[in-house]
Amino acid sequence: MRIAALDDDPSQLDLVQRTVRAIGHDCTPFEHGEALLRALRRDTFDLLIVDWQLPDLPGIEVVRWARQHLAHRLPIVFVTNRGDERDIVEGLVSGADDYMVKPIRVHELMARVNALLRRSYPSHDNAVTQHGGFCFDTAARTVTYDGEPIELKQKEYDLARCLFNHLGRLLSRAHLLEAVWGVGVDLPSRSLDTHVSSLRVKLNLRPARGFRLTAVYGQGYRLEAVTDLETTPLPEAAS
Repeated sequence: MRIAALDDDPSQLDLVQRTVRAIGHDCTPFEHGEALLRALRRDTFDLLIVDWQLPDLPGIEVVRWARQHLAHRLPIVFVTNRGDERDIVEGLVSGADDYMVKPIRVHELMARVNALLRRSYPSHDNAVTQHGGFCFDTAARTVTYDGEPIELKQKEYDLARCLFNHLGRLLSRAHLLEAVWGVGVDLPSRSLDTHVSSLRVKLNLRPARGFRLTAVYGQGYRLEAVTDLETTPLPEAAS
């Protein structure tokens, strides 16, 4: 999963990064609230870890902005020195899903992050997931449609799982590249687009089969479920 961490203390930020990466997730660090907001306008993450006291924009304002402007309800956890009951209540009321008071206890942070991710993305832990006619078997790394197997290459399967696990959500190009190819991999700029095009053909992703895969210019891709109402022609008006 892709996590953003916000803290103006480099040592604390490094500890959060190492903790998150130790449990198998990617972590992008930010030392300023405005920098994180700029990233959230063009990029996507699966969870935010936010400090409260920052030099430019308080963490609580970052949380409020996320709740007001992001279509996807991103899970957020405060990790801060502010341990007064009123602060904890205000942080949770502002939109945070969890609240942890420093000093950071590494194993507790690991447990809280994993628990919040499980609650927010339950299908990620399922061995077999069903999306309309599509069935994904994580252990066997296979996908079928109405029981018929569909042959996908390794990266195509990973890309399909990522898109279906985030159904209805716009995923940035950076998010998809990291989820499928890993952090720091140097790929030609069109590699992602080529894989998406191949996946669209192999899975026959079109409204008649219940799904629409669209490119959002300058941002990324969104896979959406399509209702019967959207695919049924409207009756002609009586003359």
